[in-house]
Amino acid sequence: MAFRKTEKRILTNIRKRKMPEKILILDFGSQVTQLIARRVRELNVYCEIHPYNHIPEIGDDVKGVILSGSPCSVREEDSPRVDMSLFRNKLPLLGICYGAQLLAHTAGGEVMASGHREYGRAMMDKKSGENPLFANISEHSQVWMSHGDTIVSVPESFEIIGSTDSVRVAAFHIKGEQTFGIQFHPEVTHSSEGKEILKNFVVNICGCSQNWTADSFVESTVAALKEKLGDDKVVLGLSGGVDSSVAAVLIHKAIGKNLYCIFVDNGLLRKNEYEQVLESYKSLGLNVKGVNAKDQFYAALSGLTDPEAKRKAIGKVFIDVFDQESHLIEDVKWLGQGTIYPDVIESVSVKGPSATIKSHHNVGGLPDFMKLKVVEPLNTLFKDEVRAVGRTLEIDPNILQRHPFPGPGLAIRILGDITAEKVQILQEVDAIFINGLKNKGLYNQVWQAGAILLPINSVGVMGDERTYEKVVALRAVSSVDGMTADWCHLPYEFLAEISNEIINKVKGVNRVVYDISSKPPATIEWE
Repeated sequence: MAFRKTEKRILTNIRKRKMPEKILILDFGSQVTQLIARRVRELNVYCEIHPYNHIPEIGDDVKGVILSGSPCSVREEDSPRVDMSLFRNKLPLLGICYGAQLLAHTAGGEVMASGHREYGRAMMDKKSGENPLFANISEHSQVWMSHGDTIVSVPESFEIIGSTDSVRVAAFHIKGEQTFGIQFHPEVTHSSEGKEILKNFVVNICGCSQNWTADSFVESTVAALKEKLGDDKVVLGLSGGVDSSVAAVLIHKAIGKNLYCIFVDNGLLRKNEYEQVLESYKSLGLNVKGVNAKDQFYAALSGLTDPEAKRKAIGKVFIDVFDQESHLIEDVKWLGQGTIYPDVIESVSVKGPSATIKSHHNVGGLPDFMKLKVVEPLNTLFKDEVRAVGRTLEIDPNILQRHPFPGPGLAIRILGDITAEKVQILQEVDAIFINGLKNKGLYNQVWQAGAILLPINSVGVMGDERTYEKVVALRAVSSVDGMTADWCHLPYEFLAEISNEIINKVKGVNRVVYDISSKPPATIEWE
């Protein structure tokens, strides 16, 4: 199952452990539900996102519930619904946008289509005196609206606690309950005091203690791993990236030499990356075996041009190599993975188990024939939280700040068929670009960067000779978690230097272009 029950435990004393307190976020399909979770986590409060139609068991560890926004309308007959009696008068409840409209609608209020779409900044005025949700909030506070429907009337049990010029019921509180609704989005930065509003709900109203930190995560996770794995052996495929590295160190702290790490060279890594990664792991004390399987991957990729076909070929060879190496280790029972929370969320749809958003390569592990159970110590963390845990574990900053790199490697940055010659060309181009970013102090300002080898040649002139050689595209984006991204506005002088160096030093390339597309509508990778 993509959503596994959380096994982390907060240590309250040496021998007694209990489940961490948490906020439950029910996802109705909003594009910014993850952002709600991120804001709650920034308050050092643990939270989980679950689809509205897959509500987990509500235990004593759940301190409050947040209902997300949605692209749907509560006026639609088949719009997503939940049984509010599960929460009302039992737990503090906050509805955001669609969540607020659903609270009003199910209680007998009226929700209508807005006369005009209410989208963008607005100024909210506090009403009804001081309400705990708006404690220490300005009398006039900037909020961000984004909804096509609006609440036009509420039952007598509802008190309006916030209004804007065009939205009378911008926020409400149900009398006698810890139930609140807001028709704006506090999770976005455009709501200037949105984080304070969330803090009022999560900390003051729900009573969360704000003790969920990287230190507490490491302590509780290592304890849980020791209990779960015992003396069992675990095999883990390292990539050299942040997630697999942090996962490996956590598992190693729990079981030591019983963790066996495998790093496969598929011939599609960055220049000298295989040697550099193996060297970097020595300082971490990990038991790592490097496997050179270039020829097997190149053979499987021969003649393939379709991106999905290339991905499948790479995946199959990796499984074959990994399976072969795993069988050389006696009595392995577990597969360790660096799955993180966005991987899990992306693999579950609010429409139900039959309609997943996408099948993520990090979720679910290897095929059934390997007969291994899966352990994923990071599957409740976002990328920035993984890096924070890595800092607590004192992992080399060069590993923690490493840009994300696609699992299929350079195969999906070489458009068209794959050859060893093309890989070498792209490795040289990529090395010049990445090293240039580092040398100019730009690397840590970029979330992900790389080069793409295009399947076209262009006419050029070098010296007195005409050339007809390859075109490469450079790509650099800024992002928080890869869900959305904007192209980086790198200095023109830097791009000019890099272009000149690539054309002069990499034989076979005579033209360099820069990708200025954002996600959406484009994706970060080209394939």
